[in-house]
Parts: sequence; C-alpha cells; structure tokens
Amino acid sequence: MSGKRANYISWDEYFMGVSHLSGMRSKDPNTQVGACIVGKDNRILSMGYNGFPNGCSDEEFPWDREGDFLQTKYPFVAHSELNAILNYRGGSLEGSKLYVSLFPCNECAKAIIQAGIHTVVYDEDKYNGTPGNIAAKKMFDAAGVTYYQYKHSGTKISLDL
Repeated sequence: MSGKRANYISWDEYFMGVSHLSGMRSKDPNTQVGACIVGKDNRILSMGYNGFPNGCSDEEFPWDREGDFLQTKYPFVAHSELNAILNYRGGSLEGSKLYVSLFPCNECAKAIIQAGIHTVVYDEDKYNGTPGNIAAKKMFDAAGVTYYQYKHSGTKISLDL
C-alpha cells in the first residue's frame, strides 16, 4: 500500500480557485469577480459572481461603464460578495471566511460585516487607495474583520470542460 498523494492543492488554492471559476460565470464584459464563502469546517457554504439580479435580463440591462448613470451597469449589477451572501440559505454566516477574486468595495464590506463573516481572503486589490477601498478597510478594521491577500503558489491547473 502506498502513501497519500503529495501534490494536492491547499485549502486556499482550492477556495480561491473556486472563486475565480465562479467569476467566469459573469457576463460583465470588463470585470469578472467571483466569491466563495467557507465555513469553519472548510465546507463551501455559498458562491456568487457579479451580475444582474434574478429577473433582470442581461440582454436588456446595460453593461456600459460610462455615460448617463442609468445607462451604465453600476445601478444594476450586484457584486459577487453580495450575491454569495444573498445566495446562502443555511442560516447564519457568523464566523465564516470569504474568498474573493477582487478586494470588496465599501458597500460589500457593509454586507460582509453585517453577515458575520470574520475573514476576507482576496486576490487582487486594483482599487487600493481609492476612497471606497479606504472606507472598506476602515470598516473591516473597526469591526474586527481580518483580511489578507492570497499568496499565489504558482500551481497551474488546467480544465477541459
């Protein structure tokens, strides 16, 4: 009998990979963000990606980034973190961990805090230093939410779907 396989992926690799895979469901032509909420026992509780609310057709609502506010995606798109929180049907998210491919905005930070999520693991922080990013970090710090950037391991994964 041989020992266990040695080259399996870590929990962080697995959950960040699930977040990125979830983000691939987004129809947003510019930004695809995915999120994965994990319980204390390393079980996936919920996932989400950025897109329009249920019943709001991605053929009828705008995807534009510039122009009149109501002609852009911004008043209509729900972010991946909020979708993951709202998709959860199992009760409390207290003490859970959120993996997300992009650091949460200030609006999602409010929902994360209110949902009881204690840890945020993010991949990119491309809006670092912007007012919304500073506000999100200030709220996380005040509420005791731990956040840290995912450390890439260099592991390559290829899927044929």
